[in-house]
Amino acid sequence: MPKTSARLLALLSLLQARRDWPGALLAERLEVSARTVRRDVDRLRELGYPIVTAKGPDGGYRLGAGAELPPLLFDDEQAVALAVALRTVSGGGIEEAAARALTTVRQVMPARLRHRVDALHVTTVSAGPPVDPSVLAALSAAVHAREVLRFDYAVSGSLRRAEPHHLVTRGGRWYLVAWDVDRADWRTFRVDRMTPRIPTGPRFVPRELPGGDVAAFVADRFSGKDECRGEVILDLPASVVSAYAGDGVVEELGPSRCRLVLGAWSWVGLAASIGRFDADVEVVGPEELKEAFARLARRYAAAADRPLSL
Repeated sequence: MPKTSARLLALLSLLQARRDWPGALLAERLEVSARTVRRDVDRLRELGYPIVTAKGPDGGYRLGAGAELPPLLFDDEQAVALAVALRTVSGGGIEEAAARALTTVRQVMPARLRHRVDALHVTTVSAGPPVDPSVLAALSAAVHAREVLRFDYAVSGSLRRAEPHHLVTRGGRWYLVAWDVDRADWRTFRVDRMTPRIPTGPRFVPRELPGGDVAAFVADRFSGKDECRGEVILDLPASVVSAYAGDGVVEELGPSRCRLVLGAWSWVGLAASIGRFDADVEVVGPEELKEAFARLARRYAAAADRPLSL
């Protein structure tokens, strides 16, 4: 019979390998009696592992989820994979939390594994704004529970209600794909601009996402085929604008004048994107785009009036 410590690790490994284990099968695999299995289960519970006992003629055990995180058991490959994943986190604003988690994991690694992890040198580039992990957890819980989410949104400065469907990352930012209850349409919300309100609202029946594929839906939204789509006339040749318009549609109106139809994830974002052409702009529509230009104009004027911060 193996020593108690080794047997406990073997038992824990088995419990993590499948959902339910009959007591007799565990005893057979560990080459011990059913009574010894019961004692070992009690020892693991004392260490913080929430092991559930299944009643019935055969009996059995299941490793459940507890209120606190107990010590974890990984094999060599799992430990290295976890460390590599934490080290290569880039974007989404959770880099600091990932770095702290990596430090914790590395501290308990045997020397042979620490050498493998330390040999991996990765430079990550992150363009995403910081995101509170607790906000990500709250949004993920609402998606899983299918509960209406109430949140303050910094872009509009108002309380929003939405049916959350998917939490995704793109370009180093987190986004929530949801059905906007008040606007009766699909939206993508930037998570770093969301402040969820607790408690959440009632449960909802999931709607079918247009196209059925969240990756294609998000890609479509960011290709200019979304709700923030406007039309302007620029005092620039069409050949110049076309080179930088991406998915926009450019129409020549004269030697130094063209029409541009472009989309973006927000009206202010669209106005800023058009402003990069450094030319006089005439807004054809809609009104939201004109208001976005006015908002940017006020911000830029205020910035120009402030003294330099040296």
